[in-house]
Amino acid sequence: MLDVDRDVFEAVATRHWPGADKVLPKLSRAANHGVLWFAVAGAIAASRTPRARRAALRGVGSLALASATINTVGKWSVRRARPVLDVVPLMRRLEKQPHTTSFPSGHSASAAAFAAGVALESPGWGAVVAPLAGAVALSRVYTGVHYPSDVLAGAALGVGAACTARALVPTRDQGKPPARPRAEAPALTHGAGLIMVVNNASGSSDRALAVRDALPLAKVVQCEPEAVEEELERAASLAEVLGVCGGDGTVNTAARIALRHDLPLAVLPGGTLNHFAYDLGVEDVRALARALERGDAVKVDVGMFSTERQSGIFLNTCSLGIYPELVREREVWAGRIGGWPAGLVAAVRVLRADRHPLVAHFQGRTHPLWLLFAGNGTYHRLGVMSGRRMDLADGQLDVRVVHGGRRPALRLLSAALAGPLTRSPAHAAVQVPHLRIDRVSSGTLLAYDGEVTPVEGAVTLRKLPLALTVYRPLT
Repeated sequence: MLDVDRDVFEAVATRHWPGADKVLPKLSRAANHGVLWFAVAGAIAASRTPRARRAALRGVGSLALASATINTVGKWSVRRARPVLDVVPLMRRLEKQPHTTSFPSGHSASAAAFAAGVALESPGWGAVVAPLAGAVALSRVYTGVHYPSDVLAGAALGVGAACTARALVPTRDQGKPPARPRAEAPALTHGAGLIMVVNNASGSSDRALAVRDALPLAKVVQCEPEAVEEELERAASLAEVLGVCGGDGTVNTAARIALRHDLPLAVLPGGTLNHFAYDLGVEDVRALARALERGDAVKVDVGMFSTERQSGIFLNTCSLGIYPELVREREVWAGRIGGWPAGLVAAVRVLRADRHPLVAHFQGRTHPLWLLFAGNGTYHRLGVMSGRRMDLADGQLDVRVVHGGRRPALRLLSAALAGPLTRSPAHAAVQVPHLRIDRVSSGTLLAYDGEVTPVEGAVTLRKLPLALTVYRPLT
């Protein structure tokens, strides 16, 4: 076997490869320390689609896992010397020869891990990256720093690392929500009958152009945040299907109006988080256009909160305690530094502030709480991650409670990492169809789908089962 390995190595070294002398050594150097793959990941993420961003992140994560495995285990398990360079032309050799053992090839492992990670999340981007990964792997033999078996072993370890990463953090395609219950909804040829209201504050102008391209007969209305509700009301009185493009708060407003007018809703993600659209399975205008053209739609539950003075709906979550304060603080910073950085700043400021837990009465007892969270549907754990709903029509509120006590940040983190139906001294989780919280003090903030409102007295949370018809791709 070793003789075959050396024979193949020498065959590659002695064969003339037109143009390769200028390309492959540079490509091999560019892949040092993963620099090439970080650059490729940045280029993929720059396409600004959710799938591309996830593919870039998964590729980098798989690469990191492969590198850690190679450097801590692989290089020390087989102490193989590097190939002798006598048969390798001088112009092909790397300026700086590696000093670690030859087996397995770390560059090949990183290349294969990155390409496989990208492909598992996005086959299209994977097909683009695969030839580059193959060229890097070939370059390690071509420049004389590895035997072919080193490269093959490294590539196998890289693919294994990507598959391991997928087991720990499943791809979104592994957790598609069930296509039930099916709903009757009109099939709109080229979008005829759809009025799509676009919230310009969500940075959705490019999506408005995409809607016009994908659904040329749809009417697209762009407006500022203060006019969104008015435009949605006007659209609901004229449209066969009400469409909305914006963040979760904008989608909440559209859902409330669609319910009142008994209209199906078409949701296009256009905000920072877009929890409802993504959990529904709609990530871009192509997916939504496909569902509209085919009339693919489902019924989903809607959550509802009510007090003596007010009521509202929520498609994602409703919460009392620290989270509403975090939402309010995030809004203060979002206009200055952007949505994601604002969320981090808000979390630090809220958790560092000297405050007392909320005191509320429910299930027959008075509880000090840092957080009471109710999700519209159960948030399931996927691998080591938690935070996606696999069923938007399960009839349940996913209630998570973080008990009052010392170190709220640690308690909140442990609750976030815990799965549903868990219980500990710091937190608890149950699934119920409704919940009543009594004796809520005046001025307490309630957050729902990114919006915040003050509440007091008795707060009732319940489900409106299968209340809303929404379009989503079913194939």
